Amino acid sequence: MTVKLIMTWDILPNLEQEYFEFVIGDFLPEIKQLGIRPVDLWYTMYGDQSQIMVVAKTQSQASLNVVMASKEWLLLIENLLKFVENFSFKVIPAQTGFQL
Repeated sequence: MTVKLIMTWDILPNLEQEYFEFVIGDFLPEIKQLGIRPVDLWYTMYGDQSQIMVVAKTQSQASLNVVMASKEWLLLIENLLKFVENFSFKVIPAQTGFQL
């Protein structure tokens, strides 16, 4: 069963440029290489929600578990945390349409 990985975070103040360079140049290409397919990226402009939400799909919970246990994934998240705070994620069964 296809699953969605929903990740949220806030960009650290004064690191916006470095953050966007990392996400475009490293984070998104790397998760694709690991077998996680980004499908949505949301930027909150106003309101009391996480500033960023990234939604990605994988073929199964088992394949996602393998990726998330890899040293490549752990290093990628460690690098992301240099630019963000309030990082969280959840995994849900994939359905069509917006899911939170």
